[in-house]
Amino acid sequence: MELSSRPRRNRSLKNLREGIKEVDLNASSFIQPLFVSENTEPIKAMPGVQKYSLDDLKKFCIKTLSKSKICGVLLFASIDKELKTKKGDEALNPEGLLPRAIKIVKEHAPHLVVMSDVALDPFSTDGHDGLVENGKILNDESVDLLCMMSLVHAKAGVDFVAPSDMMDGRVKAIRKTLDKNGFSDTGILSYTAKYASFFYGPFREALDSAPGFGDKKTYQMDFRNKTESLRELRADIFEGADMVMVKPALAYLDIIQSFKKESTVPVVAYNVSAEYSMVKLAAQAGLVNEYDIQFEILSSMKRSGADLIVTYSALEMETHLKKNESI
Repeated sequence: MELSSRPRRNRSLKNLREGIKEVDLNASSFIQPLFVSENTEPIKAMPGVQKYSLDDLKKFCIKTLSKSKICGVLLFASIDKELKTKKGDEALNPEGLLPRAIKIVKEHAPHLVVMSDVALDPFSTDGHDGLVENGKILNDESVDLLCMMSLVHAKAGVDFVAPSDMMDGRVKAIRKTLDKNGFSDTGILSYTAKYASFFYGPFREALDSAPGFGDKKTYQMDFRNKTESLRELRADIFEGADMVMVKPALAYLDIIQSFKKESTVPVVAYNVSAEYSMVKLAAQAGLVNEYDIQFEILSSMKRSGADLIVTYSALEMETHLKKNESI
């Protein structure tokens, strides 16, 4: 055959493939979500993931996180039902699970970036990300509470607050609150494009945070839409977001790519609970090689433009990457 171009030449040798690869997946790209609770217990819907008591979180920090090269952790609280109220009062408790967990990680794994979830659904009897009145999720009143919650976390020493609520104007309000109270160095990782997705089921089981009525479609985005995500992106950057997130990730690679093209701040992808659990369950059934599939999935997120990836497999992938001499 007379061919002027033979692309296979550049794929013929392993060292050459490694040398010209466009995506270099490494541990520093990962953020590990961690659940804290009063008691340590496994999360059945998420094989290999558990809730940590504060004592066990400390042990985990000393044994594992202190040695890890991942970027950081994203903390979530799973509180007892008895502590949940209509207004989510426990979210503002400076001695609550999240503030104490922040302090533990900062003390025992100080090199990690510590991020904290800011939303009311784990603390509210209504299970919604904002305050509810007469069946309606209130925007501005919810933002006021989210600002106070962010301040509680900042005082505990968190590096980034991560508002996951999708209320309008909350990035600007949180930034103003933090700056006014002397926390100008505390960053904001905004859940900028958080879709009303069916991929959240295992997570909601973990936090017992499913909505008590209706759904979250009046504030989370319609997964059929793309254009409005760019409107949210421009607004969040203008309001002071230091990083922007797309959640979920695997079914939203086009959104990640469009964010990367337009964003002037780092783009974060959230490899969510069902995306994680589907791989785990398929591997347990002998249908796939877990490491190979997860490596491919996370690589696709990086290839699409994610600077950082929040993934439940962060620490597992770090171990596998080390074994395969990829880091």
